Amino acid sequence: MQFEPISGLTTAHVGLLWQRYRGRLSVIEEHPPLLPQSEHFGPPSPPRVSVAIEDKPPAPRVWFLNEQKTELVQVQNDRFVHNWRKVGRGQAYLRYENIRDRFREEVSGFERFVNDENLGTLSVNQCELTYVNHIGRSETWDRHGQVEQVFRNWSPLPDGVFLPEPEDAFLQWRFRIGGEGDQATGRLHVVAQPSWNVGNMTPVWLMNLTARGAPLGSGIDGAFVFFDLAREWIVRGFADLTTDGMHHRWGRRDVQSGRRQ
Repeated sequence: MQFEPISGLTTAHVGLLWQRYRGRLSVIEEHPPLLPQSEHFGPPSPPRVSVAIEDKPPAPRVWFLNEQKTELVQVQNDRFVHNWRKVGRGQAYLRYENIRDRFREEVSGFERFVNDENLGTLSVNQCELTYVNHIGRSETWDRHGQVEQVFRNWSPLPDGVFLPEPEDAFLQWRFRIGGEGDQATGRLHVVAQPSWNVGNMTPVWLMNLTARGAPLGSGIDGAFVFFDLAREWIVRGFADLTTDGMHHRWGRRDVQSGRRQ
């Protein structure tokens, strides 16, 4: 969740905030701040170069992690982020609803903290939801050049042409969420790139799907309306971009009917 910068939020305040999380998130790290990101529509603007002179160094982005480092909260003066990541084979996959509810509690706690410390109000301007997928090899593909076995909108080169099967490929898509032109409320960004399983050095595809846009309503409630819409676009977008063969391997259910594919 991105909001207008809270200029009064200092490192000392973040230390006070940690007291509210340390029972569950006991590990703390500092990282460089993230740059603001917003979705804009219409003709692209010409690039600009700007120079800013600050009277103090930028406040860091602080991570609060649990001991297993599977969950973390990131805080900076214009951003509040919750991450969940799977680090072991035996770890259960948390569903969206579980993470969403936990994030809602964390954001509400952060909003109360901002109010208690007289730092202003949260003015949310962008929301972002990201899914990271590792697509392992199957009986239908074992080389990164077999792109068409994993992704729908890719056609292999016809027989008899000069070029051989590609060694690998990098795929990127952008889709407007909520209509064309000024009617759009956000974008779905999809990137698929070749990678390798470090454990056994087998090929995998790393597929990131990020839905980003303005809140659909005022305050935190409007942000979570967008998150639910973003989740639908990510789940259905993943299904549209991957092949029936991969769906069969996963035993995936049809998004609309609920039947197994």
